[in-house]
Amino acid sequence: MNLRELARINAVDADLNRRFSKRLEVQPSLTRQLVSFQANKERAAYRWYKYKEAFSAALVEHLLCTQGIVEGPILDPFAGMGTTLFSASSQGLNADGIELLPIGQQIIRTRLSLQDFEETDLAILTGWKNGQPWNHTSWRIPLPSLRITQGAYPVDTLAVIERYLSAIQSEDLNVQGVLRFALLCVLESVSYTRKDGQYLRWDHRSGRRQGAKPFNKGRVVPFDEAIAKKLSEITDDSCKQAPADLFPDNPAGRIKLLTGSCLDLLPTLAAGSYSAIITSPPYCNRYDYTRTYALELALLEIGERQLVDLRQQMLSCTVENRAKDLLAMNPNWKRAVEAANSQDLLQTILTYLEGLKQSGELNNTGIPRMVRGYFYEMACIIAESARVLKPRGLLLMVNDNVRYAGASVSVDLILSDMAEKLGFAVEKILELPTGKGNSSQQMGAHGRDRLRKCIYIWRKN
Repeated sequence: MNLRELARINAVDADLNRRFSKRLEVQPSLTRQLVSFQANKERAAYRWYKYKEAFSAALVEHLLCTQGIVEGPILDPFAGMGTTLFSASSQGLNADGIELLPIGQQIIRTRLSLQDFEETDLAILTGWKNGQPWNHTSWRIPLPSLRITQGAYPVDTLAVIERYLSAIQSEDLNVQGVLRFALLCVLESVSYTRKDGQYLRWDHRSGRRQGAKPFNKGRVVPFDEAIAKKLSEITDDSCKQAPADLFPDNPAGRIKLLTGSCLDLLPTLAAGSYSAIITSPPYCNRYDYTRTYALELALLEIGERQLVDLRQQMLSCTVENRAKDLLAMNPNWKRAVEAANSQDLLQTILTYLEGLKQSGELNNTGIPRMVRGYFYEMACIIAESARVLKPRGLLLMVNDNVRYAGASVSVDLILSDMAEKLGFAVEKILELPTGKGNSSQQMGAHGRDRLRKCIYIWRKN
């Protein structure tokens, strides 16, 4: 049965590939560095926090230029660390962003607050870097933790962090916010953990057992070294950023942050109000950001109940997401749900995955529910995006194709097909010249399969 079903999926996929073949275009200029966080590593302000799921500021600038986007406002319904917002703003365009996770919200708010810092505020940060006042107090404020973060730090490091949290109380609220943000930026490097896609990996020195082979993350950076380097980056980069009023002919665009789920917030936005949407939603790849960013969420005082709620509010991209009743959430999404119901490749893949679930051949029974939820929710987001865009407005989306149980899931073609039913013309699907490989588990069972990583260019009809 599996071979027949896979053959059926491949046949339907081939038909869809033929239909979009003239719009699938390999773009040599789109390197993996550009379409990832890698190009942000040395870039002022963007380098402060290592948000691995982000695309680069250079990519946003490239898209604004090549697509001729010269007026705003711009929208990013999955704002993350605010790359689209700050890049568009630097080009003089107003930008709105929607972000659910508190870590992304905190990065954006801190960058905005630093734009209003005076020289005296930056001098205080420099004083913290040089004077290390946390080493001159014995008072400690307990570092909040979650079940999945307990034991994440060496004992001495935890004590220093708690003295740091105590010491920052002596500063005004704006400076406190930046000092707390600097701490947020170094948590991973001073801990026994490393972000690894679907979860946090734990160094064997933590005492936690994780997998058959002990994991060693390498050097655990001492806290004083890590925080001093981060405060240097923040102060150096902030000093380099010239005030907007020095360049009145090209003032920065304003930035507005909306906090919550885009499924809740997109329907509240006015129709026809955005010139372009530039975004990268979570991929359909089982990554659970509430786990990978657990250290940061704990510092931001997200409790166990809130963590579960965040996981369920996210776009369905992890096997723990429960099914959402989309029509109960918004009866206006009937057309979007029908677009997903009628998407032949999607339905063929779902039938295959459900069959494997029933026969006990899937390594996780939540995969069919996750894949279904992902595409149905994305259909609703696409419909809302068409509604809020101005006529002829552009939607530019970065996304990856995936593979489950030997079935290649052409996310780009499925979403593009649904987009055509929901008010968009698919102009181009720009493919990176080097695709990504599938997991070693998939290769062992089903062979190697190169998966496309693309940028979709859709224009509102």
